[in-house]
Amino acid sequence: MLPTKLIEEIEIPSASLGNNRKLKVIRYGKKNSGKKAYIQAGLHADEPPGFVLMHYLIKLLDEADKAQKITGEIVLVPVANPIGISQWQDGRVQGRFEFFNGINFNRNYPELTERVATLVKKKLGKDPTKNIRLIRNAQLSCLEKDRPIVDEGDFLKNTLLSMSVDADVVIDLHCDYEANLHIYTGTPLWPDAADLTAQMGARVTLLARNSGGEPFDEACSKIWWELAEILPEHPIPPACLAATIELRGITDVSHQYGKSDAANLFTFLKRRGYVRGKAPKLPRLLKDATPLEGVEQLKAKSAGVVIFRKEIGDVVKKGDIIADIVNPMAEDPAGRITYVRCQHGGLLFTKIVDRYAKPNRVIAKIAGKAPIKGKGKHLLTF
Repeated sequence: MLPTKLIEEIEIPSASLGNNRKLKVIRYGKKNSGKKAYIQAGLHADEPPGFVLMHYLIKLLDEADKAQKITGEIVLVPVANPIGISQWQDGRVQGRFEFFNGINFNRNYPELTERVATLVKKKLGKDPTKNIRLIRNAQLSCLEKDRPIVDEGDFLKNTLLSMSVDADVVIDLHCDYEANLHIYTGTPLWPDAADLTAQMGARVTLLARNSGGEPFDEACSKIWWELAEILPEHPIPPACLAATIELRGITDVSHQYGKSDAANLFTFLKRRGYVRGKAPKLPRLLKDATPLEGVEQLKAKSAGVVIFRKEIGDVVKKGDIIADIVNPMAEDPAGRITYVRCQHGGLLFTKIVDRYAKPNRVIAKIAGKAPIKGKGKHLLTF
Protein backbone atom coordinates (compact mmCIF):
# COMPACT_ATOMS: atom_id res chain seq x y z
CA MET A 1 0.00 0.00 0.00
CA LEU A 2 1.30 3.43 -0.96
CA PRO A 3 1.68 6.30 1.54
CA THR A 4 -1.50 8.36 1.88
CA LYS A 5 0.09 11.77 2.41
CA LEU A 6 -1.29 14.49 0.15
CA ILE A 7 -0.29 18.16 0.07
CA GLU A 8 -2.84 20.72 -1.12
CA GLU A 9 -2.49 24.44 -1.71
CA ILE A 10 -5.57 26.66 -1.47
CA GLU A 11 -5.29 30.07 -3.07
CA ILE A 12 -6.67 32.98 -1.06
CA PRO A 13 -8.28 35.86 -2.98
CA SER A 14 -5.88 38.72 -3.62
CA ALA A 15 -6.42 41.67 -1.29
CA SER A 16 -4.15 44.05 -3.17
CA LEU A 17 -2.55 44.34 -6.57
CA GLY A 18 0.04 41.62 -7.21
CA ASN A 19 -0.50 40.01 -3.82
CA ASN A 20 -1.51 36.34 -3.62
CA ARG A 21 -1.30 34.04 -0.62
CA LYS A 22 -1.77 30.29 -0.35
CA LEU A 23 -2.88 28.01 2.46
CA LYS A 24 -0.93 24.75 2.67
CA VAL A 25 -2.86 21.68 3.84
CA ILE A 26 -1.35 18.25 4.59
CA ARG A 27 -3.69 15.25 4.59
CA TYR A 28 -3.06 11.72 5.86
CA GLY A 29 -5.29 8.66 5.71
CA LYS A 30 -8.46 8.11 3.75
CA LYS A 31 -11.28 10.61 3.46
CA ASN A 32 -14.58 9.36 4.90
CA SER A 33 -12.72 6.75 6.97
CA GLY A 34 -15.15 7.30 9.83
CA LYS A 35 -12.68 9.21 12.02
CA LYS A 36 -11.27 12.65 11.30
CA ALA A 37 -8.84 14.82 13.25
CA TYR A 38 -7.96 18.39 12.29
CA ILE A 39 -4.98 20.30 13.72
CA GLN A 40 -3.84 23.83 12.87
CA ALA A 41 -1.11 26.19 14.09
CA GLY A 42 -0.55 29.91 13.91
CA LEU A 43 -4.06 31.27 13.61
CA HIS A 44 -2.56 34.02 15.72
CA ALA A 45 0.45 34.23 13.45
CA ASP A 46 2.72 35.89 16.04
CA GLU A 47 2.55 32.83 18.32
CA PRO A 48 5.49 30.63 17.21
CA PRO A 49 5.52 27.48 19.42
CA GLY A 50 2.83 25.75 17.34
CA PHE A 51 4.97 25.94 14.21
CA VAL A 52 7.76 23.99 15.91
CA LEU A 53 5.29 21.40 17.19
CA MET A 54 3.98 21.01 13.63
CA HIS A 55 7.52 20.39 12.34
CA TYR A 56 7.90 17.41 14.66
CA LEU A 57 4.33 16.18 14.30
CA ILE A 58 4.70 16.04 10.50
CA LYS A 59 7.83 13.91 10.96
CA LEU A 60 5.95 11.50 13.24
CA LEU A 61 2.97 11.24 10.92
CA ASP A 62 5.22 10.79 7.86
CA GLU A 63 6.85 7.81 9.59
CA ALA A 64 3.48 6.37 10.62
CA ASP A 65 2.15 6.83 7.10
CA LYS A 66 5.11 5.03 5.53
CA ALA A 67 4.53 2.17 8.00
CA GLN A 68 0.84 2.09 6.98
CA LYS A 69 -0.29 2.92 10.53
CA ILE A 70 -2.67 5.80 9.75
CA THR A 71 -6.15 4.46 10.47
CA GLY A 72 -8.22 7.65 10.38
CA GLU A 73 -8.21 10.87 8.40
CA ILE A 74 -5.77 13.47 9.77
CA VAL A 75 -5.65 17.01 8.38
CA LEU A 76 -2.84 19.42 9.30
CA VAL A 77 -2.63 23.12 8.51
CA PRO A 78 0.93 23.98 9.62
CA VAL A 79 0.55 27.74 9.01
CA ALA A 80 -3.14 28.57 9.35
CA ASN A 81 -2.80 32.30 8.79
CA PRO A 82 -0.67 33.34 5.80
CA ILE A 83 -2.27 36.79 6.06
CA GLY A 84 -1.11 37.44 9.61
CA ILE A 85 2.34 35.94 9.14
CA SER A 86 3.02 38.58 6.45
CA GLN A 87 1.99 41.52 8.68
CA TRP A 88 5.29 43.00 9.86
CA GLN A 89 5.56 46.33 11.64
CA ASP A 90 8.48 47.85 13.55
CA GLY A 91 10.51 44.69 13.11
CA ARG A 92 7.86 42.34 14.55
CA VAL A 93 5.14 40.08 13.19
CA GLN A 94 1.74 41.53 14.13
CA GLY A 95 -0.37 38.45 13.51
CA ARG A 96 -3.21 38.66 16.04
CA PHE A 97 -5.37 41.29 14.34
CA GLU A 98 -6.01 41.80 10.63
CA PHE A 99 -4.46 45.09 9.50
CA PHE A 100 -7.33 45.90 7.13
CA ASN A 101 -10.11 45.89 9.74
CA GLY A 102 -8.53 45.39 13.19
CA ILE A 103 -10.48 42.15 13.78
CA ASN A 104 -8.90 39.34 15.80
CA PHE A 105 -8.13 36.37 13.53
CA ASN A 106 -9.54 34.07 16.23
CA ARG A 107 -12.87 35.82 16.68
CA ASN A 108 -16.10 36.39 14.76
CA TYR A 109 -16.45 32.94 13.20
CA PRO A 110 -19.96 32.39 11.78
CA GLU A 111 -22.71 31.13 14.08
CA LEU A 112 -24.53 28.41 12.15
CA THR A 113 -26.76 26.89 14.82
CA GLU A 114 -30.12 28.41 13.86
CA ARG A 115 -29.57 27.92 10.12
CA VAL A 116 -28.51 24.32 10.57
CA ALA A 117 -31.45 23.64 12.90
CA THR A 118 -33.83 24.89 10.20
CA LEU A 119 -32.20 22.65 7.59
CA VAL A 120 -32.14 19.43 9.64
CA LYS A 121 -35.06 19.54 12.09
CA LYS A 122 -37.43 17.60 9.79
CA LYS A 123 -34.74 15.09 8.79
CA LEU A 124 -33.35 14.06 12.18
CA GLY A 125 -34.31 10.73 13.69
CA LYS A 126 -33.44 8.44 16.58
CA ASP A 127 -30.06 7.32 15.23
CA PRO A 128 -27.34 9.66 16.60
CA THR A 129 -24.83 8.57 13.94
CA LYS A 130 -27.17 9.55 11.12
CA ASN A 131 -28.00 12.79 12.93
CA ILE A 132 -24.30 13.65 13.13
CA ARG A 133 -23.90 13.10 9.40
CA LEU A 134 -26.95 15.26 8.59
CA ILE A 135 -25.73 18.11 10.80
CA ARG A 136 -22.22 18.06 9.37
CA ASN A 137 -23.54 18.10 5.81
CA ALA A 138 -25.78 21.05 6.70
CA GLN A 139 -22.82 22.95 8.19
CA LEU A 140 -20.74 22.37 5.07
CA SER A 141 -23.66 23.44 2.88
CA CYS A 142 -24.04 26.73 4.79
CA LEU A 143 -20.32 27.45 4.62
CA GLU A 144 -20.19 26.68 0.90
CA LYS A 145 -23.12 29.00 0.29
CA ASP A 146 -21.47 31.79 2.32
CA ARG A 147 -17.94 31.43 0.92
CA PRO A 148 -16.59 34.92 0.19
CA ILE A 149 -14.94 35.44 -3.17
CA VAL A 150 -13.30 38.79 -2.40
CA ASP A 151 -12.41 39.41 1.26
CA GLU A 152 -9.29 37.42 2.12
CA GLY A 153 -9.82 37.41 5.90
CA ASP A 154 -13.38 36.12 5.65
CA PHE A 155 -12.31 33.62 2.98
CA LEU A 156 -9.60 32.30 5.31
CA LYS A 157 -12.03 31.85 8.21
CA ASN A 158 -14.59 30.17 5.97
CA THR A 159 -11.96 27.83 4.52
CA LEU A 160 -10.52 26.80 7.91
CA LEU A 161 -14.00 26.13 9.24
CA SER A 162 -15.01 24.18 6.13
CA MET A 163 -12.04 21.84 6.65
CA SER A 164 -12.77 21.29 10.34
CA VAL A 165 -16.52 21.24 11.11
CA ASP A 166 -16.84 17.60 10.05
CA ALA A 167 -13.94 16.47 12.28
CA ASP A 168 -14.33 14.45 15.47
CA VAL A 169 -11.28 16.15 17.00
CA VAL A 170 -10.19 19.75 16.34
CA ILE A 171 -7.00 21.15 17.87
CA ASP A 172 -6.08 24.83 17.52
CA LEU A 173 -2.48 25.52 18.60
CA HIS A 174 -1.75 28.88 20.25
CA CYS A 175 0.44 30.32 22.99
CA ASP A 176 0.08 33.06 25.60
CA TYR A 177 2.63 35.74 26.55
CA GLU A 178 4.27 34.07 29.56
CA ALA A 179 2.35 31.05 30.73
CA ASN A 180 1.93 27.45 31.75
CA LEU A 181 0.69 25.11 29.05
CA HIS A 182 -3.09 25.37 29.33
CA ILE A 183 -6.19 24.33 27.40
CA TYR A 184 -9.57 25.86 26.55
CA THR A 185 -12.48 23.57 25.70
CA GLY A 186 -16.26 23.27 26.02
CA THR A 187 -17.93 22.41 29.32
CA PRO A 188 -19.99 19.57 27.73
CA LEU A 189 -16.73 18.03 26.46
CA TRP A 190 -15.41 17.41 29.96
CA PRO A 191 -14.37 14.86 31.20
CA ASP A 192 -14.15 13.30 27.73
CA ALA A 193 -11.30 15.71 26.92
CA ALA A 194 -9.41 14.82 30.11
CA ASP A 195 -7.09 12.47 28.18
CA LEU A 196 -5.91 15.44 26.07
CA THR A 197 -5.21 17.51 29.19
CA ALA A 198 -3.40 14.63 30.90
CA GLN A 199 -1.34 13.72 27.85
CA MET A 200 -0.26 17.31 27.20
CA GLY A 201 0.62 17.83 30.87
CA ALA A 202 -1.61 20.88 31.28
CA ARG A 203 -2.08 22.22 34.79
CA VAL A 204 -5.00 24.44 33.73
CA THR A 205 -8.03 23.47 31.63
CA LEU A 206 -10.68 26.16 31.26
CA LEU A 207 -14.28 25.23 30.44
CA ALA A 208 -17.08 27.30 28.94
CA ARG A 209 -20.30 26.62 27.06
CA ASN A 210 -19.93 29.97 25.32
CA SER A 211 -16.87 32.13 25.96
CA GLY A 212 -18.09 35.02 23.79
CA GLY A 213 -16.52 36.40 20.63
CA GLU A 214 -17.00 33.24 18.52
CA PRO A 215 -13.45 31.82 18.51
CA PHE A 216 -12.48 29.11 16.05
CA ASP A 217 -12.67 26.10 18.39
CA GLU A 218 -16.17 26.97 19.60
CA ALA A 219 -17.36 27.49 16.03
CA CYS A 220 -16.59 23.78 15.60
CA SER A 221 -17.95 22.44 18.88
CA LYS A 222 -20.57 24.76 20.38
CA ILE A 223 -23.15 24.07 17.70
CA TRP A 224 -23.58 20.49 18.96
CA TRP A 225 -24.83 21.30 22.45
CA GLU A 226 -26.84 24.25 21.16
CA LEU A 227 -28.65 21.99 18.67
CA ALA A 228 -29.24 19.41 21.43
CA GLU A 229 -31.02 22.14 23.42
CA ILE A 230 -33.04 23.42 20.44
CA LEU A 231 -34.03 19.92 19.24
CA PRO A 232 -34.23 17.86 22.47
CA GLU A 233 -36.45 15.21 20.89
CA HIS A 234 -33.53 13.94 18.81
CA PRO A 235 -30.27 12.39 20.10
CA ILE A 236 -27.47 14.86 19.25
CA PRO A 237 -24.17 14.06 20.96
CA PRO A 238 -21.27 16.54 21.34
CA ALA A 239 -19.67 15.13 18.18
CA CYS A 240 -16.65 17.45 17.96
CA LEU A 241 -14.01 17.57 20.66
CA ALA A 242 -12.53 20.98 19.89
CA ALA A 243 -9.83 22.52 22.05
CA THR A 244 -7.39 25.40 21.99
CA ILE A 245 -3.98 24.41 23.37
CA GLU A 246 -1.88 27.31 24.64
CA LEU A 247 1.71 26.09 24.31
CA ARG A 248 3.13 28.07 27.25
CA GLY A 249 4.52 31.53 26.43
CA ILE A 250 5.58 33.34 23.30
CA THR A 251 9.31 32.83 24.01
CA ASP A 252 8.97 29.15 24.94
CA VAL A 253 10.28 28.01 21.56
CA SER A 254 12.73 25.12 21.54
CA HIS A 255 13.37 21.78 19.91
CA GLN A 256 12.78 20.14 23.29
CA TYR A 257 9.31 21.61 23.73
CA GLY A 258 8.39 21.09 20.07
CA LYS A 259 9.47 17.46 20.10
CA SER A 260 7.82 16.55 23.41
CA ASP A 261 4.56 18.41 22.64
CA ALA A 262 4.35 16.77 19.20
CA ALA A 263 5.00 13.35 20.75
CA ASN A 264 2.22 13.94 23.27
CA LEU A 265 -0.22 15.03 20.57
CA PHE A 266 0.78 12.02 18.43
CA THR A 267 0.17 9.72 21.41
CA PHE A 268 -3.24 11.35 21.93
CA LEU A 269 -4.09 10.60 18.28
CA LYS A 270 -2.88 7.03 18.70
CA ARG A 271 -4.96 6.54 21.85
CA ARG A 272 -7.99 7.96 20.02
CA GLY A 273 -7.56 5.47 17.16
CA TYR A 274 -6.13 7.65 14.37
CA VAL A 275 -2.79 5.86 14.36
CA ARG A 276 -2.35 2.12 14.77
CA GLY A 277 -0.32 0.94 17.74
CA LYS A 278 -0.45 0.63 21.50
CA ALA A 279 -0.31 3.95 23.31
CA PRO A 280 1.63 4.21 26.57
CA LYS A 281 -0.18 4.49 29.87
CA LEU A 282 -2.09 7.76 30.19
CA PRO A 283 -0.23 10.20 32.46
CA ARG A 284 -1.88 11.34 35.66
CA LEU A 285 -4.24 14.32 35.34
CA LEU A 286 -2.34 17.11 37.08
CA LYS A 287 -5.37 19.31 37.80
CA ASP A 288 -9.09 19.00 37.26
CA ALA A 289 -10.71 21.47 34.88
CA THR A 290 -12.05 24.78 36.17
CA PRO A 291 -14.62 27.21 34.73
CA LEU A 292 -13.48 29.97 32.41
CA GLU A 293 -15.84 32.15 34.46
CA GLY A 294 -13.49 31.50 37.38
CA VAL A 295 -10.52 33.24 35.75
CA GLU A 296 -9.56 36.46 37.50
CA GLN A 297 -8.01 38.97 35.12
CA LEU A 298 -5.70 41.15 37.16
CA LYS A 299 -5.78 44.71 35.85
CA ALA A 300 -3.37 47.53 36.49
CA LYS A 301 -4.81 50.62 38.15
CA SER A 302 -1.98 52.92 37.15
CA ALA A 303 0.79 53.36 34.60
CA GLY A 304 4.29 52.14 35.28
CA VAL A 305 6.64 49.17 35.15
CA VAL A 306 5.42 45.80 36.45
CA ILE A 307 7.49 43.78 38.90
CA PHE A 308 5.88 40.42 39.61
CA ARG A 309 6.12 38.96 43.09
CA LYS A 310 4.55 35.66 42.06
CA GLU A 311 5.71 33.21 39.42
CA ILE A 312 3.80 31.25 36.79
CA GLY A 313 2.39 28.13 38.42
CA ASP A 314 2.15 29.64 41.92
CA VAL A 315 -1.02 28.98 43.89
CA VAL A 316 -2.18 32.29 45.36
CA LYS A 317 -4.74 33.29 47.99
CA LYS A 318 -7.24 36.12 48.12
CA GLY A 319 -5.47 39.34 49.05
CA ASP A 320 -2.00 38.23 47.96
CA ILE A 321 0.14 40.88 46.28
CA ILE A 322 0.83 39.56 42.79
CA ALA A 323 2.80 42.49 41.41
CA ASP A 324 4.13 45.97 42.08
CA ILE A 325 3.68 48.78 39.57
CA VAL A 326 6.58 51.22 39.81
CA ASN A 327 6.20 54.86 38.71
CA PRO A 328 9.48 56.76 39.27
CA MET A 329 7.83 60.09 38.37
CA ALA A 330 5.50 60.18 41.37
CA GLU A 331 6.45 63.08 43.67
CA ASP A 332 5.39 61.28 46.82
CA PRO A 333 7.79 58.37 47.50
CA ALA A 334 4.88 56.41 48.98
CA GLY A 335 3.05 56.70 45.66
CA ARG A 336 5.81 55.35 43.48
CA ILE A 337 4.62 51.77 43.95
CA THR A 338 1.07 50.54 43.42
CA TYR A 339 0.27 47.03 44.61
CA VAL A 340 -1.80 44.64 42.51
CA ARG A 341 -3.67 42.19 44.73
CA CYS A 342 -5.82 39.26 43.67
CA GLN A 343 -9.42 39.20 44.83
CA HIS A 344 -9.82 35.43 44.42
CA GLY A 345 -7.54 32.46 44.99
CA GLY A 346 -6.26 30.10 42.36
CA LEU A 347 -3.34 29.24 40.12
CA LEU A 348 -1.39 32.02 38.41
CA PHE A 349 -1.10 30.69 34.85
CA THR A 350 -0.29 33.63 32.58
CA LYS A 351 1.20 37.11 32.72
CA ILE A 352 2.40 39.80 30.34
CA VAL A 353 5.90 39.55 28.96
CA ASP A 354 6.79 43.22 28.31
CA ARG A 355 6.30 44.42 31.92
CA TYR A 356 4.58 47.72 31.07
CA ALA A 357 1.31 48.73 32.71
CA LYS A 358 -1.40 51.21 31.88
CA PRO A 359 -4.74 51.62 33.64
CA ASN A 360 -7.04 48.61 33.01
CA ARG A 361 -4.44 46.59 31.15
CA VAL A 362 -4.68 42.89 32.05
CA ILE A 363 -1.26 41.96 33.42
CA ALA A 364 -1.94 38.42 34.70
CA LYS A 365 -4.62 35.75 35.00
CA ILE A 366 -5.48 33.40 37.82
CA ALA A 367 -7.55 30.23 37.36
CA GLY A 368 -9.97 29.78 40.25
CA LYS A 369 -12.21 26.85 41.05
CA ALA A 370 -15.49 28.78 41.26
CA PRO A 371 -17.20 31.18 38.82
CA ILE A 372 -16.73 34.87 39.57
CA LYS A 373 -19.89 36.93 39.66
CA GLY A 374 -20.35 39.66 37.10
CA LYS A 375 -17.98 38.25 34.49
CA GLY A 376 -20.36 39.12 31.65
CA LYS A 377 -20.68 37.40 28.27
CA HIS A 378 -17.15 37.96 26.98
CA LEU A 379 -14.81 35.74 28.95
CA LEU A 380 -11.79 35.99 26.67
CA THR A 381 -9.40 38.89 26.24
CA PHE A 382 -9.40 40.35 22.75
